[in-house]
This record gives sequence, C-alpha cells and structure tokens, in this order.
Amino acid sequence: MTLGAAVEVALAVLVRPSLWGTALRQWRRTTPSGWWRRPPFLPLPRRDYVEFRLLTQYGTKNAHIASHDVVNYLAWCKEQDRAA
Repeated sequence: MTLGAAVEVALAVLVRPSLWGTALRQWRRTTPSGWWRRPPFLPLPRRDYVEFRLLTQYGTKNAHIASHDVVNYLAWCKEQDRAA
C-alpha cells in the first residue's frame, strides 16, 4: 500500500466516526503480537495477510486498495461483531 492510498483510506474512515471502534478492533486483530521486535517495527498486519486479502478481493496482490472497499469491509465487520 502506498502512502497516498493509506492517507485516502484513513480519511475515508476518519469521516465515519461510527466505524472508528471497528477500525481499531480490526487493526488490533491483524497486528501480530511482538510487532515491535521485527522490522519495520510498526504495528502493521503481516505482508502475507495483506497480500491474501488483496488477492481474494481484487484477484491480484498488487492491486490498489480502494477506500470505499475498506469502508464497506469495516461496515461488514461491525455488523458481524454485532451479530456475534
């Protein structure tokens, strides 16, 4: 994910306060434990997980992540959490 795409996604989520809690939960769920011990020393999901999600969503692991897809995914996660 490029910096521009990350900013686009962050802005799309920032203007939807109802998804903030869900976004934080998903971020925490996908951040590997002990992330501070491995480069790049940032709380980011593992590369293979992101590539898998891109492949299943777009058919290629090199796709541009569309911010509306992230918003739709978070809305779906929120609904699933509520149903559980």
